[in-house]
Amino acid sequence: MQEQSLKQRLHRGENLNFEAVQAPLTADADQLAKIAKAGTADIFSIDAQHAPYDEESLVSFCAAAAQVDVPVQLRIKHTRHAFLIGNYLDLGPMAIMVPQVETEQTVDEAIDAFYYPPIGKRSWGPLWGYKYDDTRERLEYAQWWNETGILVIQLESINAVSNARHLAKPGVDMVAFGANDLNFSIEAYPNHPLDSVESCMSHVEKQLAGTQVKVQGS
Repeated sequence: MQEQSLKQRLHRGENLNFEAVQAPLTADADQLAKIAKAGTADIFSIDAQHAPYDEESLVSFCAAAAQVDVPVQLRIKHTRHAFLIGNYLDLGPMAIMVPQVETEQTVDEAIDAFYYPPIGKRSWGPLWGYKYDDTRERLEYAQWWNETGILVIQLESINAVSNARHLAKPGVDMVAFGANDLNFSIEAYPNHPLDSVESCMSHVEKQLAGTQVKVQGS
């Protein structure tokens, strides 16, 4: 029986913690092996939003992570960079996190850039892509990718939390929360019934019940 991908296991509703372990972009394979052995690492997390980032370092990091068989999640630099997701993926990540998502337009753009046709519009060219090599035929790899890659959106405002059901479209695998930015939003609405990160998470869980979208922490 073929092994289920992490994406497929999320969709099956398995009780996964989805441990995303932060690692320095400069880490080599030996350092990543030590980090992985120190705890449960489902995926290494790289943050381009709030930390220094360059493409060559990302390629090297993803290659090192591949040596210890742990995939990489990249949080992109800005919400408006969703159109660049295909380019980021060609450099080696298996998962993408889009921060501060507020609109369906951003989600649509992310899905188009993340998936190959017929689901999305990602351009072909995964020379350094996750588990790609030149023996893999285009259509076979594209289908495999569409069944494997993980797309995460971050909800970091009351508005986003309130509209989670519309933002968590087919193609989104997980919703996550940015507690600090979400608290800024909560503090701006002191009388709002969603008065804590925990109540926001619970509200999103109720909205997404019965869908294949994983809610971080649930």
